[in-house]
Amino acid sequence: MMKNVQQKSGINAKENFEILNDLHRLLQEDQININPDDLYEASADRYKKYAKAKKVLDVPQPIAIVYPKLADEVSEILRYSNACGINIIPRSGRTATEGGLENWKEQTLVVDGKNFNKIIKVDPYNLQVTAQSGVTLQELEDEVRKHGFTTGHSPQSKPVAQMGGLVSTRSIGQFSTLYGAIEDMVVGLECVFPDGHVSRIKNVPRRAGGPDIRHIAIGNEGTLCYITEVTVKLFKFFPENNRFFGYLIEDVDTGIKILREVMANGYRPSVARVYSEEDAAQHFSHFYKNKCVLIYMAEGNEHMVKATCAGIEEAVSKFETGIVEKVDDALIENWFNHLNWTQQRIDDEIQDMVTKNSHDGFTTEISADWENVTDIYYNVINRIRKEFPRSQDLTMLGGHSSHSYINGTNMYFVYNYNINCEPEDEMRLYHHPIQTIIVEETLKLGGSMCHHHGIGKYRNEWTKEEHGSAYYMLEKLKTAFDPNGIMNFGTIFPQAEGEKYQK
Repeated sequence: MMKNVQQKSGINAKENFEILNDLHRLLQEDQININPDDLYEASADRYKKYAKAKKVLDVPQPIAIVYPKLADEVSEILRYSNACGINIIPRSGRTATEGGLENWKEQTLVVDGKNFNKIIKVDPYNLQVTAQSGVTLQELEDEVRKHGFTTGHSPQSKPVAQMGGLVSTRSIGQFSTLYGAIEDMVVGLECVFPDGHVSRIKNVPRRAGGPDIRHIAIGNEGTLCYITEVTVKLFKFFPENNRFFGYLIEDVDTGIKILREVMANGYRPSVARVYSEEDAAQHFSHFYKNKCVLIYMAEGNEHMVKATCAGIEEAVSKFETGIVEKVDDALIENWFNHLNWTQQRIDDEIQDMVTKNSHDGFTTEISADWENVTDIYYNVINRIRKEFPRSQDLTMLGGHSSHSYINGTNMYFVYNYNINCEPEDEMRLYHHPIQTIIVEETLKLGGSMCHHHGIGKYRNEWTKEEHGSAYYMLEKLKTAFDPNGIMNFGTIFPQAEGEKYQK
């Protein structure tokens, strides 16, 4: 085994050999993986999915993937890596889309959470559940449903996403307008820092004991610590009360105004979305009639649902001049029931990329207040159509709003294109120029360039502009908790060394 590693690692063969020997003193044989195919898979996430599928990735492969079983083992791995200057990429679920799992260092260990796979306690009376970070969200949801509850968290990656990855990337689910995002659900957690210190944040409903230290771990994207355990809230589950609404509307602006009306009046539908004509075409081709689509879902106990439905109908009637027609509720319900990505669907997508030399494009999600979100949307669409040098290759350009708040909403830009270049050049020639326009227009009008996918490694060039004078606070966290810079090099924090992989 060691001989093969020496041959493969080239210039760093001796150092890698020594690192692997050291790992065998910390872990068991079955906790260390140096399979070449697995190392290639671990060298990038879904950001460079096309180049990855075509086997042309240009980033270094990690030395090994390790699978700790205890927080103490994570502590030993991080302490060792911190002393030796070895880059650590925390991994839990593998559904990242912004390069957060991509490797930019020759000496890297991927620390995978698959062995943290236990649901520790379902606590119906206190309405919370505790699970290790490698538990899939689907598994957790299935378990709490047996007790009549739901986590309320339902991203499209639900069947394969794991709790540690969801918390560390500040994820959001399709029902966030009612239940909130992951940061609203986390009660307490356990995490490990680069110096090996294990911190446990206790489970309490709220406290005023200084700054909310949960948020050092939530959303850190593996740059400050490794999450090993989380406790999240539970909500009573009333699927029999679910109600669905769908409307064809004249334009995105009308849809945004109706979303705002519902939120401003205090209603909280679980789903509140508006789709542009182009985006609607790929989701609702059987009924959209070349119009924008507005959809709602109301859920909860019967009294809440009744009030929410009345609020939705009242808001729609206020803007009835922009309503073309109502859609059969069953069509909307059926669409939601088939929205999530299974592992099989992901595998099929990869195979299609290999055989068809194409893929379904990308998304970039932003957020803004009600006043500016529509302007951002139209400014972006107009600039891409006019300035993107390969606009003739676009097969779809649109967007949708899918997560709303009292003071604003998000916009999910969606773009598909024919790929007329080598696979390794696709991101540089297609995705990056489009994303640059989206980020520039968003920041120009005071929005956030990343609503829920995170910064990863491919929006880090705008991290300082995103935070402005508050970047000082973010930078100090990195200096304090990871002074040697071993945690997920290049994610969130811009690095000149990584520019060769970005552009």
